[in-house]
Amino acid sequence: MAHDHGQGHAGHDHAHGGTADRTRLAWALALTAGFMLVEVAGGLISGSLALIADAGHMLTDAAALALALYASHAASRPATPERSYGHARAEVLAALVNAGALFAVTAWIVVEAAGRLMDPAPILGGWMMAVAAAGLAANIAAWFILNGGSGMNVEGAALHVLSDMLGSAGAIVAAGVILLTGWTPIDPILSVFVALLILRGAWSLASRSWHVLMEGTPEGVDVQALRRELVESVPGVCDVHHVHAWSLTPQRRLVTLHATLVKGHDHDEVLHALQARLAERWDMRHATIQLERGACADVVRPGVS
Repeated sequence: MAHDHGQGHAGHDHAHGGTADRTRLAWALALTAGFMLVEVAGGLISGSLALIADAGHMLTDAAALALALYASHAASRPATPERSYGHARAEVLAALVNAGALFAVTAWIVVEAAGRLMDPAPILGGWMMAVAAAGLAANIAAWFILNGGSGMNVEGAALHVLSDMLGSAGAIVAAGVILLTGWTPIDPILSVFVALLILRGAWSLASRSWHVLMEGTPEGVDVQALRRELVESVPGVCDVHHVHAWSLTPQRRLVTLHATLVKGHDHDEVLHALQARLAERWDMRHATIQLERGACADVVRPGVS
């Protein structure tokens, strides 16, 4: 019995960051990176570890903004024969490298804070307050710049900046306590709190990057549920198997699968229905589908690897 093995590819709907979003990201990156350097200088002048820790947190935001900006540029670059998917994976590799650097920053802050608690250093509360307030203003400005964007990268970057406002607020609180009471241990204590914020973001960034690089199933996708849903919702499909789902980047999901076609149903109609369902329900806009009549041609036979 002959088998009809049709293969279809869903449309390639790659997210192209618009010029407006790239402009927003560039301005926010310049603002964040600039005030990060101001906070480092202010921390060194005032002796405040909390300011330096907050600068480390701003580094996470600058990295996120840089990645988002690069991703927006990379998404607009066409694929080549050597790189049929383009350069999208560079974003994931850069994220993993950034996460490793952030782990190192966090470890340095904690070690330095322990030393400051055992041997307190004088802190210029006025300088600390002024620089922390400027940092908070920079974060607020960056958030407003990004808040009008439309892309997923811009939304994620805005959330990073929003979380950094807490670090700047913590430095302001520490400066206020020092100015009112002279109790300098509040500075390393709050710096550890900010370091924990950095560690949380770095761990999330590293785990998500590693999951994508290991071609893990996209977040929120249950392969068994996907199989059942396609069989139940697409007329003409009686079985779905050999399902493999992964991500090129967190925003670009891919899937390959085999589907058994019910006799009497049109090949192209079923193929288009499967593609539409995968795009609408599972946000999988790049799907390679093999339609089969009868037994699957890829069933492993005894003695065949």
